[in-house]
Amino acid sequence: MTSGKDEEFYKRVGGDRIGSRQIDELIGIARGLVADDQINVAEVEFLQKWLAANLHISDQPVVRVLYKRITEMLGDGVVDDNEKAELLDTLNQFSDRDIGGLGEILKSTSLPLNDPVPALTFPGRRYCFTGTFNFGRRKECEHAVESLGAEVGILTQKTNVLVVGIYATDSWKHSSFGNKIMKACEWRDSGLPISIVSEAHWKGYLPRT
Repeated sequence: MTSGKDEEFYKRVGGDRIGSRQIDELIGIARGLVADDQINVAEVEFLQKWLAANLHISDQPVVRVLYKRITEMLGDGVVDDNEKAELLDTLNQFSDRDIGGLGEILKSTSLPLNDPVPALTFPGRRYCFTGTFNFGRRKECEHAVESLGAEVGILTQKTNVLVVGIYATDSWKHSSFGNKIMKACEWRDSGLPISIVSEAHWKGYLPRT
């Protein structure tokens, strides 16, 4: 068992080497898991255990972000279809070594967000959430706006606000939620009153706890 001094030594002397080796191993795992374009609970649990075993020697944001998200997914003992699709997108990004977006806040220029950004209200408004959220699981995001009087549901022409999760990369068009964003863009361009906003903008309108 390593002490706090040992961990500090690893980070100071070998942290870069360890981090690089972890990322290479994680990329290999990701490629194996997405090979059949499916993922099951046993595979998610395996990935969670690997991430947990590597947390103590890692300062890699992607390791911590993935571990947090997967732990949330497994919290209720069920990995639903939306969560599986979300995780497959993430692992496909790892397979292609496109890992930067998981450790960074999305850039406004990489997504067709409303400009200028709109003021958000909740009572009587209909929200839809897509992507991976730092706030928590999608159900938690939906509950947050429902508690403020908003409705939630799938993307339709009656949707008022589409919120895009903070962990999105420049390859969003090729993700499972890319079609949803592009459809919202089409409707917005045709004159429908739908706004596309970032998680950071949406979160700024939630009550502080």
